[in-house]
Amino acid sequence: MQRVREASVTVDGKVVGAIGPGLLALVCAEPADGEVQAARLVDKLLKLRIFGDDAGKMNRSVVDVGGGLLLVSQFTLAADVSGGNRPSFSAAAGPEQGRALYERVLALARERHAPVAAGVFGAAMQVALVNDGPVTIPLRIV
Repeated sequence: MQRVREASVTVDGKVVGAIGPGLLALVCAEPADGEVQAARLVDKLLKLRIFGDDAGKMNRSVVDVGGGLLLVSQFTLAADVSGGNRPSFSAAAGPEQGRALYERVLALARERHAPVAAGVFGAAMQVALVNDGPVTIPLRIV
């Protein structure tokens, strides 16, 4: 998850999702993930206090500042490189489960917040962003 000034996703030369200030979340599903993890992830993204308040302290959430969410599926976050130089992705959920969980996260986010933009599951995407801070926080939801 990254706090951004702006971010966008392009597929086949066309911008398919873009936000101004807000959060870019690269979302990876693992085999043990389900509805509980999807709901917890959305809850954490919406409540995480990483935007500055009037005193400059990280005390405000994306909801508090009216920021956008850009959700992008990225199975490569489950990469394992401990066995050599070629990554193994066996820790990632299979495509069917991964798509279902990504779409569930997207639906939950859209039910609770606006604006929410998205990439295209399984597509070759180009992600552009201006990280604000920089602030990048890995979230592992169990």
